Amino acid sequence: MKIKVVIVDDSALIRSVMSEIINSQPDMEVVGVAPDPLVARDLIKRTNPDVLTLDVEMPKMDGLDFLERLMRLRPMPVVMVSSLTERGSEITLRALELGAVDFVAKPKLAIQEGMLDYAELIADKIRAAARARIVSRRAPAAGVEQGAAAPLPALRNPLTSSEKLIIVGASTGGTEAIREFLMRMPPDCPGILIAQHMPEGFTRSFAERLDKLCRIAVSEAQGGERVIPGHAYIAPGHSHLLLARSGANYMTRLEQSPPVNRHRPSVDVLFNSAAAAAGKNAVGVILTGMGKDGAAGMLEMRKAGAYNFAQDEDSCVVFGMPREAIAVGAVHEVGPLRELPAMVLGHFTAHGERALRV
Repeated sequence: MKIKVVIVDDSALIRSVMSEIINSQPDMEVVGVAPDPLVARDLIKRTNPDVLTLDVEMPKMDGLDFLERLMRLRPMPVVMVSSLTERGSEITLRALELGAVDFVAKPKLAIQEGMLDYAELIADKIRAAARARIVSRRAPAAGVEQGAAAPLPALRNPLTSSEKLIIVGASTGGTEAIREFLMRMPPDCPGILIAQHMPEGFTRSFAERLDKLCRIAVSEAQGGERVIPGHAYIAPGHSHLLLARSGANYMTRLEQSPPVNRHRPSVDVLFNSAAAAAGKNAVGVILTGMGKDGAAGMLEMRKAGAYNFAQDEDSCVVFGMPREAIAVGAVHEVGPLRELPAMVLGHFTAHGERALRV
């Protein structure tokens, strides 16, 4: 059976382009289009779609208000269609917190041509959304994060960046997985490098949002920074993030080389650099995401002596990237998202004396 999609967007052009993209795929079809959430409400009842694409900013009812009600009363896979603006990125990140599976960024110029260029990516996001695990959510109260747990205690023996690092990769569903992972990290945790599939213009807002929530410092990587404990560096949407060495120190490096596995930033690029620069001093973590980006790089990390963890299927939004990493033999341990931070820190504690002698 084909994936049934309802498109909600106040732009007739976007509705037309999205319909063209979706209906050109052999495994999906548009069963309805709506210019606003009020019309969409009736369409959803009538067509029972598998996936909803939802514009962020619309008349009559804000897209976030509609999404919050939808995920509370009738949870279903939602892919947000967002503008590449600061406001658009902030709203989109909030939508992901409320339960949206993923998002598509509208080009700033030549929207029709730009969207058509994204056709394969859009189709992949809809396929992933159709397979995603969806749960009913209520919006968290102001200042309270959904699903947040008490952060883990500080490490007894703080480790310096020249000794141990945490290297993280994620895609679909990763913004929320990364948030939960980082919120449980103590202030003296090893330095963390993160590659999350996200376009330029969104990664800075994502990092700033996390920085306000976490006990560690979170920033968008600038390149050339020393990686220090208690800090997380997120790959910017325009570049690959790599780990490099400068004497006894670990440094960030950015490259605008071609996409790898159709992504820039690519998880494989980050993992491969960690294998080369850090070897056994790195711990790899692969989280929810579609596709296979990260599997080959994590295998290289393992061959270089790194210890690797993967998120389990039950807690993933899409169990694509972790599954591929497990399948190639790159992963040492698999666990639910809520337990991964403790598993990672437990590994450091268990190997603390050895790590301090490196």
